[in-house]
Amino acid sequence: MKKIATLALAVTMLAATGIINAQDVNIGKSNIKLSSDLMTPEALWAMGRIGGAEAAPDGKTVVFQVGYYSVKANKGHQVICTIDSKGNNRHQLTKSSKNETDPTWIEGGSRIAFLTGGQLWSMNPDGTDRRQLTKDKAGIEGFKFSPDGKKVILIKSMPFNEIIKKNPDDLPKATGRLVTDLMYRHWDHYVENIQHPFLAEVTPEGITEGEDILKGEPYECPMEPFGGVEQLAWSPDSKSIAYTCRKKTGVDYAISTDSDIYIYNIGTRETTNLCKPADYKAVSIDPTHTMRDQKVNAEENLKNNPGYDQNPKFSPDGRYVAWQSMARDGYEADLNRLCVYELATGTKNYVSTAFDSNVDDFCWNIDSKSLTFIGVWHGCINMYQVDLKGKLTQLTDDIADFGSVKLANDGKKLLASRQSISAPTDLYIVTPGKNPGKTTVEQLTHENDHILSQLSFGKVEKLWVKTTDGKDMLTWVILPSNFDPNKKYPTLLFCEGGPQSPVSQFWSYRWNFQIMAANGYVIVAPNRRGLPGFGHEWNEAVSSDWTGQCMRDYLSAIDCAANTLPYVDKDRLGAVGASFGGFSVYYLAGHHDKRFKCFISHDGAFNLESMYTDTEECWFSNWEYDDAYWNKNQTSDARKTYENSPHKFVDKWDTPILCIHGELDYRINYNQGMGAFNAARLKGIPAELLIFPDENHWVLKPQNGVLWQRTFFNWLDRWLKK
Repeated sequence: MKKIATLALAVTMLAATGIINAQDVNIGKSNIKLSSDLMTPEALWAMGRIGGAEAAPDGKTVVFQVGYYSVKANKGHQVICTIDSKGNNRHQLTKSSKNETDPTWIEGGSRIAFLTGGQLWSMNPDGTDRRQLTKDKAGIEGFKFSPDGKKVILIKSMPFNEIIKKNPDDLPKATGRLVTDLMYRHWDHYVENIQHPFLAEVTPEGITEGEDILKGEPYECPMEPFGGVEQLAWSPDSKSIAYTCRKKTGVDYAISTDSDIYIYNIGTRETTNLCKPADYKAVSIDPTHTMRDQKVNAEENLKNNPGYDQNPKFSPDGRYVAWQSMARDGYEADLNRLCVYELATGTKNYVSTAFDSNVDDFCWNIDSKSLTFIGVWHGCINMYQVDLKGKLTQLTDDIADFGSVKLANDGKKLLASRQSISAPTDLYIVTPGKNPGKTTVEQLTHENDHILSQLSFGKVEKLWVKTTDGKDMLTWVILPSNFDPNKKYPTLLFCEGGPQSPVSQFWSYRWNFQIMAANGYVIVAPNRRGLPGFGHEWNEAVSSDWTGQCMRDYLSAIDCAANTLPYVDKDRLGAVGASFGGFSVYYLAGHHDKRFKCFISHDGAFNLESMYTDTEECWFSNWEYDDAYWNKNQTSDARKTYENSPHKFVDKWDTPILCIHGELDYRINYNQGMGAFNAARLKGIPAELLIFPDENHWVLKPQNGVLWQRTFFNWLDRWLKK
């Protein structure tokens, strides 16, 4: 029955996207036939996307979320499933037309709580006996039950009129917004509401509306733009809540990354900051200059945790709180360390210092004496264990990316998500050993095997490239599907975003290397200067030097591939990238010495002077550029940055370019893409502009996603497959 149910769902979703006809499929047999063994945009959108997962208290069952998408309907649907810890007996529990999300075990594992329709519900582990637990007027956007089950944190949005003033009541149809300070927009929306955590009681009659933990405070919790319930945690005795908050507004918020960890005592209703002393006084900051050399980041102030501190987790014995911590204010890509705070003494210990890269996620082990975390090293995100003295043990050494890690609740095993360039996310059970050879990694879900088994993927290889300054740079090379070593292929240089995001073993539903391979391209993806996973110095090298060594690294990678790989056609090279990768494309367009035959830039910065005041998180431009463009006493790095802005080299542009941008992108505003396109056309260069009125920095709607892929490959084919 498990296989029949899974295949029936697969057929429904595939038929909805138009890949297959439902009548052509024999339900109950693994004979779903795609029209080709090559990846298509429709095949990508037909895949189930696994979200959050949690093991039951007894460790025998895992509940998880899956999203399915219909290109025809242009929307997605989130469902909740369970599977046993051996990878058998998969069941879809929710089958309504509404999205059902955020499943978690409650009542000792006898019930599953979840969100649907803006309210909190629960059900039996088999999906029966659904009960509505809240009837909240504001609506629930996240939740976390206390360990004793008597209380629950409810995340709700509330009106916020401190920055954008409320319009007069007698002008109900007025659409104007009166803005009085910075941070009036964030990511893709105007900030007219903020989230707060409410502490509610669990009663036999249901869950109360709760009391606002941050009542009267004009600060968000969880933090914009991507924070969720992972930014709050219950103490094991259910008497305290740890939460993440950046207690700033306006200009102070826009120029700072200084968030802290707070403890809220439920009995006394008192709040304590774990990062700063009670008598701490904020340091004065110049809002138009990098914080790199300001007093806030001076050695004597670093003990006060001026950088990002977030995602607290209590140890099982309640003695400690651990969280991810960046040292310096104003720097989003500082080393993400694992901080352990002893509640009795107030001692902070950064236990991950032996790992010269970021801690991306972590969990406490059952003994409260060690933690397991994931982090990137040499282009792969693996699992590590560290004790309270900082002794580090690598647990896995996979050519893959682990994306999350939790206890599997049997005291010995871990529940993790995992993906690679050749496999979308699935869930795994990991049994740690003393080294990677002793660790076992067992696949739990096989969400997309019915599609993946019919697709021909390109081989992924490592290429170590010698850079212009004599360093060794890891570069992923992905070969075309159905590769023929006797042929020469058009080749793409992939320019990573961030600027400090790793070129790891990620699986993307837009920037997917295997769909590029399926279209007959070799992909060259270098871990250029400025990416994590190669040590602190390598990671720091891009800030204040956007057009220096990192650009030379790009060219070293594509030159090495063109000159040493016999299947690369050096006369058919293209460069593609998004965000900082899009900026890179715009810069290379004026500095490539005719290497490339075409370019594609998605959401890239084109004019850095404009970008400085266009973007909403001002700390980013300050750190990366050093100074506001109008400062007369700019650093030499700031002058170099503005002098090398891509828009100043349009006179050297001579190559066809496709510009893509979303109008809801408030991180890199869409005027950047329009400016680049307009400049290219005024220069007489073949160019196209794909503009999305309803997308942000990403492309999230199914039909827009398919349009993006078709436009992307039509452009490449036009110039690289003549």
